[in-house]
Amino acid sequence: MATIIVAIALTVGATGLIAAARSTMVKEVTESAQKQAAEVVGQLESRRPPILEVAGSDEQLVQVLTPAGAVVASSPNIAGEPAVGRLAPGQSAWVITPLDNDPFVAVAESAQTADGQRIVVVARALVDVLDTATVLTRLLIIGVPVMVALVGLTTWFAVGRALAPVEAIRREVDEISAAQLHRRVPQPKADDEIGRLAATMNRMLERLENARNSQRRFVSDASHELRSPITTIRQHAEVALAHPDRMTAAELGDVVLAEQQRMQRLVEDLLLLARADEHVPLSREAVDLDDLAFEEARRLRSTTSKRVDTSGVGAARVQGDAGALRRVFRNLGENAARHAASRIDITLAKRGGDVVLTVDDDGPGIPESARDRVLQRFVRLDEARSRDDGGSGLGLSIVDEVIRAHGGSLSIGASPLGGARIQVVMPAGEG
Repeated sequence: MATIIVAIALTVGATGLIAAARSTMVKEVTESAQKQAAEVVGQLESRRPPILEVAGSDEQLVQVLTPAGAVVASSPNIAGEPAVGRLAPGQSAWVITPLDNDPFVAVAESAQTADGQRIVVVARALVDVLDTATVLTRLLIIGVPVMVALVGLTTWFAVGRALAPVEAIRREVDEISAAQLHRRVPQPKADDEIGRLAATMNRMLERLENARNSQRRFVSDASHELRSPITTIRQHAEVALAHPDRMTAAELGDVVLAEQQRMQRLVEDLLLLARADEHVPLSREAVDLDDLAFEEARRLRSTTSKRVDTSGVGAARVQGDAGALRRVFRNLGENAARHAASRIDITLAKRGGDVVLTVDDDGPGIPESARDRVLQRFVRLDEARSRDDGGSGLGLSIVDEVIRAHGGSLSIGASPLGGARIQVVMPAGEG
């Protein structure tokens, strides 16, 4: 396309150049003929015979005509020839003269003599003009294609070299499979569009690799967590079948029910995290967090002997998903109950335009180096590795996902009670 555009531009330019050069040279010849005609007119009007021998040459001829077109005088090189043309005074035209039948440009001027009106015709040859135009045309006929070819080759190599990194990126991406997401495309050193494209592709590949690794870990951990209750149920069922005297139906039912509840909780947690990963929008309604706090406190008091203090719970409302926020209070409460020695404090207050929920316990706390890690999925600290005591490792990660979906944040610190402090900040709702 660039070559075609340049070819058209050069062709139009060359045509215009030839036309302009030819017009300029013809104009110069015409002006010279007009000047010569004026001199002859001056000689005639001064009643002096014109010096036509001087005026006549191989490239110029002069004729003095009557208004009827009869030749009364002429330069020696056209003596005895008829008028070269019938021109009105002040007119110019191309004519073919008897001199080798070459083209001339002729001009006519009027002169008043003693014998009456005379018309002076001066013609100058255009051979040099046409020869110059021909040479220029031939040069451009050769030069324009050469220039077009040069531009085409230059553009081809320049564009090819500029797009070579793109081809390298394309080949590398084409060879990358789901099992080779660790590979990266070659990144040019230049900070241009292609360099930024390569950097963007590498960042995308890094995100895909991280997502793939996270998905693999998630599937592996979920499979392990689901396999544990299934294995427990199977073992107890086999014992009950093989040794009916060692396990009653009621004992087997208790085990199956407990493991079923564990599986149900795990499946619900996985579904919630899957919705979060797919960015499924949560419902939005006015939710009184103080009601959820008191509800969770009552549940904890009925399931644990530890002290649950809600004296710091104040009225607070947010716009959010009631079910998801209830899960937040449930997970925070269970996490605190699992690690607390004897006391759990729940406080809820408005601070500016935010609502701050704080859950403290007097347990061993969370080391500062592990506070970010416990928010990852299926992560349990060393003292909570037991499946019975440590849960599935999804509680705090679910809380973090839900809170971020509500535009809030979660932080972990040290509690004044000596254990861990989990603090949640969310934008306050209306009302």
